[in-house]
Amino acid sequence: MSKIIRESVLLEDGRKIIIETGCLAKQADGAATVRLNDTILLATVVASTLKINKEVNFFPLTIDYREKYYAGGKIPGGFIKREGRPSNEEILTMRLVDRGLRPMFPNNIINKEIQVMISLLSYDGTVLPDGLAGLAASTALSVSKIPFNGPISEVRIIRSGKKFFINPSLEQLKESDIDMVVGGSIDSIIMIEGEMKEILEIEFIEILEKAHEEIKKQIKAQNKLIKKINNQKILSDENEEININNLEYDEINILEKKVSIFFTEKIENIYKNNFNKKNRLIKENLLINEFKKKFFTEKEIEEKDFIINQSYEKIKKKIIRKLLIEKGIRIDGRNNKEIRSIYSFVDYLPGVHGSALFSRGETQSLTTVTLGSSIDANRIDNVIMENNEKFYLHYNFPPFSTGEIRSIRGVSRREIGHGNLAQRALKNIIPNNPYTIRVVSDILESNGSSSMATVCAASLALMDAGISIKNPVSGISMGLIMENDKKIIISDILGEEDYFGDLDFKITGTKNGITACQMDIKNSKKITYDILKKILIQALEGRLFILDKMMKTLPKYRKKMKPNAPKIYTLNIPKNFIGSVIGQGGRIIQDIQSRTNTNIVIEEKEKFGYIEIIGKTYESIENAINIIKEITFIPKIGKVYKAKVKSIKNFGAFVEISKGVEGLLHISEIGWKRLNRIEEELNIGDMIDVKIMEMDEKNRRMKLSRKVLIPRPNKKK
Repeated sequence: MSKIIRESVLLEDGRKIIIETGCLAKQADGAATVRLNDTILLATVVASTLKINKEVNFFPLTIDYREKYYAGGKIPGGFIKREGRPSNEEILTMRLVDRGLRPMFPNNIINKEIQVMISLLSYDGTVLPDGLAGLAASTALSVSKIPFNGPISEVRIIRSGKKFFINPSLEQLKESDIDMVVGGSIDSIIMIEGEMKEILEIEFIEILEKAHEEIKKQIKAQNKLIKKINNQKILSDENEEININNLEYDEINILEKKVSIFFTEKIENIYKNNFNKKNRLIKENLLINEFKKKFFTEKEIEEKDFIINQSYEKIKKKIIRKLLIEKGIRIDGRNNKEIRSIYSFVDYLPGVHGSALFSRGETQSLTTVTLGSSIDANRIDNVIMENNEKFYLHYNFPPFSTGEIRSIRGVSRREIGHGNLAQRALKNIIPNNPYTIRVVSDILESNGSSSMATVCAASLALMDAGISIKNPVSGISMGLIMENDKKIIISDILGEEDYFGDLDFKITGTKNGITACQMDIKNSKKITYDILKKILIQALEGRLFILDKMMKTLPKYRKKMKPNAPKIYTLNIPKNFIGSVIGQGGRIIQDIQSRTNTNIVIEEKEKFGYIEIIGKTYESIENAINIIKEITFIPKIGKVYKAKVKSIKNFGAFVEISKGVEGLLHISEIGWKRLNRIEEELNIGDMIDVKIMEMDEKNRRMKLSRKVLIPRPNKKK
């Protein structure tokens, strides 16, 4: 057995993170475990030994994160009792790790595939594992011989009761007003993802600084681990360093010079004319085709098409960045702080419960709100949690939104990630209410910042649906171009500015503060806190401008919901009446639903039965409420009831105070006047008021009186 190499990180609360290598998964190029209390993750990394297709213009890094059900002592639900496709929560963790690692690889790694796999092996409920996944992945890469400009680490940090907690538990998370995952290198923040309850920019920077302190500790521990490995020569000398560098071809260099000479001036002229995206791409494609026909035969074009297009993209990047840095020119003609033109409409789709169309430049979101009951809640059941989400948002990005043709094979990771960001931006402004709220954003047109358009459209759609949100939320995507010592911060970035820029920082918030954020850098350039502060200040200006435009469309939520929106009424009944309302085999509740045209949900909560009645009209709901109240009626001593005379005997009258609940009104309690016959005062069918004087709980008998409710006549002198 190989010798285990171990290092540890001490947290402020006394807990200890243990990172370890040398025991598990030794045939991988790198493997490491991370442990905090009894929560353990295993990360492995493997680089392909063969070159993959040369025609790849992106870094083929694959991150896979899976939570083993056995880790939490659970068996998977469903018919097939094994783990299947990744859950949304697992996909979101994959994205967190990917965004922290990807910028730290050398630029020339594009034709070797690297796969990082992270598994949750043990879970004790005291720490959320997504905050440890980045540390595990970085350690596995750092102990391998794969080129990597790390180590890096990621931490989950929350603020609760004005105190910061690193790597919290699920219970601690519920009490927090800030929840973030922050990734960083030893000298810079790399990645941010989180949600907040309307915090100020100064608070945002404060939590970043605190997170970075913890990240540095974890990076130092990884460096110590690597030093121990090198000192003890754990890796075999025969295991040569994995070389993933691209070969440099003379013909590529020559081609790039040709591309530069032919395109530079022509492309600059196109950008200076500020065409829209579609026309700009048409003109670019015409130039590319002209270049290919001028310098190559048809056979050469077929052979070198990919290399030509790749060289063009490099030149295009240089031109876009040069125009911004040297002349302050953006390809759509705006200055660096200017927001694209905005227009929006609400009540756009008359048949839905709430809708809004929000357009910003060439990005457009059609967002709808659908209201439902508790049975429509989004059920989350995984290793970490069991929960019912009563507010959730789905984001769709069809290929036509960018003028493309693409096969649709389910929901992409990007769609899940963007939807989650928009959901987190809005969740803390949703009031307590009986409804399950589903928001769907369909992106109809995209040229950057579609997730932020979703946030704006969703705020308007929620107000259109009559949801009394605390404050509307707007969102903006910020960019950064850095060349030498010059830095240009740009607001409301286009798709190409995102692709060719150095940073993408999405920030959402109300007039009172930030509600969510997501930041990624595109390379390992250092992002200082001073730059981040300036981005936040410029973003605030942009957010408030967008919010003002939104408020002109709909300044406040509607006081009334749409006529077609479901009506919901909730009530509690004693726990022992649940069976009476449901009936044998559900017979009674089904009958109530059929008679009143409602849907009824009953759930046991502690000592009560929680009933939710959903109907199309208030009248149908009221009918259902009355029937349920009749079934669950409990007479109370001292209370006055409206009673119906059901039958008359010599000794008194039997009266009904609720359906099926009768009591005897004795002849002596009918009135102050002495009666020979009951009919002198009462007849069958009469409605009278009676008061419950006493009750025999054992025999369910009531002593009723009408007399006590009638003024006593004065005695004759």
